[in-house]
Amino acid sequence: MSTQLLQTTILNEQFLNIDYSKYTSSVAAIHQHLENTKDELTGWLNAPLEDNHELIHSILSVANEIKDNADVLVVIGVGGSYLGAKAIQDALTPYFGVHPNGIEVVYVGQNMSGAYIHHLLKSLEEKEFYINVISKSGSTMEPALAFRVFRQYLEDRYGEDSPQRIIVTTDPEKGILKEIADFHGYRQFEIPCTIGGRYSVLTAVGLLPIAVAGVDIIQILAGAKHAAILLKDGNIEHNEAYRYAVSRYELFLQGYKIELLASFEPSLANFHDWWKQLFGESEGKDKKGLFPATVNFSTDLHAIGQFIQDGNPILFETLLHFHNIKDDYIVPFNERDEDNLNYLSNRSFNNINATSKQGTAIAHAEGGVPVIQLELERLDAYHLGYLIYFFMKACAISAYLLDVNPFDQPGVEAYKNKMLELLKQNEN
Repeated sequence: MSTQLLQTTILNEQFLNIDYSKYTSSVAAIHQHLENTKDELTGWLNAPLEDNHELIHSILSVANEIKDNADVLVVIGVGGSYLGAKAIQDALTPYFGVHPNGIEVVYVGQNMSGAYIHHLLKSLEEKEFYINVISKSGSTMEPALAFRVFRQYLEDRYGEDSPQRIIVTTDPEKGILKEIADFHGYRQFEIPCTIGGRYSVLTAVGLLPIAVAGVDIIQILAGAKHAAILLKDGNIEHNEAYRYAVSRYELFLQGYKIELLASFEPSLANFHDWWKQLFGESEGKDKKGLFPATVNFSTDLHAIGQFIQDGNPILFETLLHFHNIKDDYIVPFNERDEDNLNYLSNRSFNNINATSKQGTAIAHAEGGVPVIQLELERLDAYHLGYLIYFFMKACAISAYLLDVNPFDQPGVEAYKNKMLELLKQNEN
């Protein structure tokens, strides 16, 4: 279990010639705080190391029931209650159609678009479905409204059988959603009290939806366990997550304002969104923090690639690359070669894509953009589980280096309060 699965490389050392040893004591102190604190939301740290066989069995049992009795699982949640599941689902299931071991999983409650609600309801008219509503409190506006709508629709469709088709993932002790679930007898999975939303993807919050979608949750958790063991080392010289965190912090001190997470596989677009919430909500406090932005190459090379290469030097790039993608396609040979592309015939698209990644990274680095490469061998459940834990650990260290709390989000509460104030003003 000591094998390093992720390799961090700095392409242009002139920007980031860091003496990591000067951070030895501060990072070690933060590490000890994370390991020893009992009063913060740090339950995710050791969760992959705990005996989770009973939870896995329960999740797989319910997932198999849903797959046997439904065409669609409707997941209701916002923020950390849906981003992680959607990220893993998209990364590890086919671009078109559904995974052979899963069914369709769709998401609602992450916005308040009436059109989105209407279109989703229409799409369910000829399909059998279950609901998985995910919220720690049940009081967040977007998922609460969506649950009201879809619960009513489900009850109209299934009558007295409807409680069997509603699965609630919530706080084990308190909250509006917990009260509703207890009153109606809905089956429940717990969001551990010691794990906040954006760190919860490796709990039932993320595991049930992705199991229904056909993803191997045992491999996801095995990869996360590998990372949890390997990244338990408080020595920055041996801990890639801590070195990445310090690299980001050094660039922040040098005046860079934006971290741009980039990759070359479209299926990772929602993984980017999960990463964006993780770092944005954890670091963006007290007028501090890097702004987390994302791009999907090569698509965005034809959109904002010009700005990245030659624009205002306010950003650095973290380039995520998996060397092996499961599926591929070979460029065919054409006798007439009318498009002058025969020089690429018999090469695979993934090979060409990897070359595009290499060329882009070199061009950006030579253009003055600091580039941090994070490389993993393959895009599969095991390596994605590893990467998820890697980013969570790095994020916590990053926030503490900025001297902010990684586990609260006071700015989010501010918007909620203002929205409620305005809605209540107009309720009559």
